[in-house]
Amino acid sequence: MTILDDHPTRISGKLDALVRDVLADQGLPDRTEVTVHTVDIGVMTDRNSEAFGRAEPTDVLSFPVEQLSPGSIPGIADDGPPLMLGDVFISPDIVFERAARNGFDAESELALMAVHGVLHLIGYDHTDDASADVMEAIEARILERHGWERR
Repeated sequence: MTILDDHPTRISGKLDALVRDVLADQGLPDRTEVTVHTVDIGVMTDRNSEAFGRAEPTDVLSFPVEQLSPGSIPGIADDGPPLMLGDVFISPDIVFERAARNGFDAESELALMAVHGVLHLIGYDHTDDASADVMEAIEARILERHGWERR
């Protein structure tokens, strides 16, 4: 796992443990690779524009390497390469501004974005109420273990 602090925050050091917990919670192999990028608004706007044609910033984007489905995790050979999930981009500026505007705890909100982004790499989505409920329950469970609340 790699945490790239292009835009460091107070909880950047805690993201590694949080992401590892998501992977363990979901039964992924120990040798699973995820890269989390914390980036400024300009980089996030560029990524959102390049990937989705939206020339605006957003809080979190996930770019999976493989198309996984929750609960159907591919195995990896002991002597083979690690399972590469993909990249998560988080804009702390966007997250912290929204948290301040809405009265949320900024660190909890940033932690939520990390968990949320990794769950998307694993194949979770929130396209309907049922899938959103499942994803939100997992997020709440993992955040609680680390002392944060899901808003």
